[in-house]
Amino acid sequence: MSSIWHPNCRMYLYMCLAVPGKILEATDVGISRIAKVEFGGVTRQVYLDFVPEAQPGDYVLVHVGFAISRLEEEEAQRTYELLRQLQEEMPGEDPEGPA
Repeated sequence: MSSIWHPNCRMYLYMCLAVPGKILEATDVGISRIAKVEFGGVTRQVYLDFVPEAQPGDYVLVHVGFAISRLEEEEAQRTYELLRQLQEEMPGEDPEGPA
């Protein structure tokens, strides 16, 4: 979960976020399918149980380690661009991450 805080607000607001990623490879493991998914240069293991039709090369929306839907590459790219813009607008945040 991500928290959002505004300097004039006395409470935190929480938001869950699903992030698009590209399936690089998929493997059957017992009754589940696990994929290697790339998120803008970072690769993570993701479960494909909710999108069994997803194949390598497809883009999926991932929430807490599970792909929850497929999406078109154009939509994934638009989302990456919006996330990049949001990161640039965050006050006091270093876009390169912690030193």
